[in-house]
Amino acid sequence: MLRIAVPNKGSLSGPAGEMLHEAGYQQRRESKELRIVDPTNEVEFFYLRPRDIAIYVSSGRLDIGITGRDLLVDSGADAEVILPLGFARSTFHFAGRPGTANGIEDLKGRTIATSYEGIVAAHLADRGVDASVVHLDGAVETAIELGVAEVIADVVETGTSLRNAGLEVFGEPIMKSEAVVIRRSGAEPDATTEPKVQQFLRRLQGVLVARTYVMMDYDCRVEQLEKAVALTPGLESPTVSPLHNEGWVAVRAMVPAKEAQRIMDDLYEIGARAILTTAIHACRL
Repeated sequence: MLRIAVPNKGSLSGPAGEMLHEAGYQQRRESKELRIVDPTNEVEFFYLRPRDIAIYVSSGRLDIGITGRDLLVDSGADAEVILPLGFARSTFHFAGRPGTANGIEDLKGRTIATSYEGIVAAHLADRGVDASVVHLDGAVETAIELGVAEVIADVVETGTSLRNAGLEVFGEPIMKSEAVVIRRSGAEPDATTEPKVQQFLRRLQGVLVARTYVMMDYDCRVEQLEKAVALTPGLESPTVSPLHNEGWVAVRAMVPAKEAQRIMDDLYEIGARAILTTAIHACRL
């Protein structure tokens, strides 16, 4: 049975559970549940603190896990990314009071407060900057006001909380993160679990594709078919079927969801009609 670690709370938990449900896996009904078994798919899920998942996976106790790239790097665990999942994206930056620093080279001899000591220490070491790093579990924005540090390093989304604290971002991003599937580095494929691992990855990839594309159907005249197909080439090729009315065909193709409205406009301009889009819930490529 495949043993998988899943975040039990925080920004990773909800989207991870939703994606697993869309991929056809049973998920917990109560937030207090720490372990469930999905006998149909031969999978056992363990709901753990996101920060601990990389440690459990690297130990070999669990086969794979879903966590944040940032948490993986910060943990220093011997685990590797095998599939990016595209949600819970975040960017890490240094920040301080206006005029404190312009770039990482100005941090020499400074004290930096962060909840991600591993990431920050490695980033400074890679660039040859000697600075002190203070670990805090949260609310690092107040560290400067309280005199604990001169600079902070934290996740920056809109920047609102930093501005409210009188701070500003400086320098290049420390790193960019997102949810990822991980496994122990250099793990030898196990004949029993490896097929399930690959099936798990294919299912999640299917969800990612389904979220990226929509199915588009439309009717067009035969003489406009080549122009229409150029707009909707599909993955291999669109499906084209003759209609009862002579000279017309029905076309079906997958198109990128973010471009769907523009493609509908262009199809209409060349004479296509009955243009419809429908969501894709799952797929295999």
